Amino acid sequence: MANQWIQTISQKALLSLLYEVSASPKPGLVDRFNAGAHKDMDFFTFMASGAALSNYFNECVSEGVKYSGKNPQELFKALRTIGMEAEKAMFEATNNVNTHKGLIFSLGIICAAASCCMIESKNKNVDTETICTKVSQMTQGLCMRELTCLNKTEDLTYGEKLYQNYGLKGIRGEVENGFPTVRNYSLPVLTKLRSMKTLHWNDILVHTLLHLMAVNEDTNIVARHDLKTLEFVHHYSQRVLDSGGMLIKEGVQMVYEMDREFIMRNISPGGSADLLAVTVIFDLLSN
Repeated sequence: MANQWIQTISQKALLSLLYEVSASPKPGLVDRFNAGAHKDMDFFTFMASGAALSNYFNECVSEGVKYSGKNPQELFKALRTIGMEAEKAMFEATNNVNTHKGLIFSLGIICAAASCCMIESKNKNVDTETICTKVSQMTQGLCMRELTCLNKTEDLTYGEKLYQNYGLKGIRGEVENGFPTVRNYSLPVLTKLRSMKTLHWNDILVHTLLHLMAVNEDTNIVARHDLKTLEFVHHYSQRVLDSGGMLIKEGVQMVYEMDREFIMRNISPGGSADLLAVTVIFDLLSN
């Protein structure tokens, strides 16, 4: 039975990657229509990256099974080495382009947490709240260790610089708190839209992304630009949602216009795109 769970979780992790990049149009992001605000990657780069990561998700699920009933933070430590190898595989597949580094982190933790919870509860159907509680337990103290108590002043990563300059915790904060942006905003939206049974899956995904872009403290945007640009994205996204978003014809045209403007301004809401994939895997795991 455990082997069946492993296969199911890892397949859904990979599927969430594929759904995220395939949803179109995504303002400023790589999708089936264009490369967004990117010069070094396109849709096929993401396909190559996803294929390179398929074994990684299996390994994360296996670690979750192995560490069930044990200290969750030990499970998180075990994932670090596997994650570093996955990053190498990604860079080899993409000719050193970072397509999925954020999702190697997020989805890897979710895969391990989900399998761990399933084994511990002896139940294949584990809800999102339970998985997110496990994720928080695994990563407890992460922001304190890697951001607040940071001692180095040179060779800082983007995430470290953004915390020092703006106090933004990025994906570390999201993970340590059990993905609150996903649980409170995007997942309820996606669940509601799916229940309507009249919308195309593509439109559901793009509309859900707009909800994320309206609230998420997207460090990818701030790293490329500044807080003012992030505020611009929040307001623009909310304006498109207020006009109907992907639910009406006029709103869809606004999304296309938004894509053109983001490309022109070199805006890429990559952090929100990652949270869309996280939203999808939680939806898939709950169904």
